[in-house]
Amino acid sequence: MNVLVVRANNRPASEAVSSKMYETFMEEVKGAENLNVSVYDVYQEDTPYFGQEFLTAFGKVQNGEELTADEQRLLAAKQKAMDALSAAELVVFAFPLWNLTIPAKLQTFVDYVYQAGYSFKYDENGNAVQLMTDKKAILLSARGGIYSTPEAAPMEMAANYIRNVFGGVFGMKFIDEVIIEGHAMAPDQADQIIADGLEKVKEAARKLVTVNA
Repeated sequence: MNVLVVRANNRPASEAVSSKMYETFMEEVKGAENLNVSVYDVYQEDTPYFGQEFLTAFGKVQNGEELTADEQRLLAAKQKAMDALSAAELVVFAFPLWNLTIPAKLQTFVDYVYQAGYSFKYDENGNAVQLMTDKKAILLSARGGIYSTPEAAPMEMAANYIRNVFGGVFGMKFIDEVIIEGHAMAPDQADQIIADGLEKVKEAARKLVTVNA
């Protein structure tokens, strides 16, 4: 199975829980002969932000016009993200909740692959059709506060966003999810909260290795 791990935190594991989750997952799947694991690190990749420059470049391509070096760079970055996603049978997202949402670099990855005709399309009646129903996904995320309560859940726009885009719009099936939360709010319980969560990450990774053995 081709597994793509999308890493979206460049803080060290000693300081960031979602980085610990990423490293824990990678350690568990290391050496698995049945998995071909690749990483798309949004902080290591060249990921210029999506904006008018992209639209201008698209227009030039459609009209057969010559692209500038910067425009070529933009389209190459987008294509690399799309190629990585296309090759994956399962995608693992490892990211934190920052200021109620996802890191900007992860948003850029989403912008690269959120494209009509690629990840979804519109039918003759204008309805959106999912184009990635053959892919699976795993969500690994950390947040210092507690957002799983009915009162706080509407404010959580990181895990919900990833689920809605890759599951709801693209059609991927989420087969596992581990969210570590509340460690910043309860420092006296933080070590246990994190340890329990990392065990669940290990379980998700082991299940992946075993099921696909």
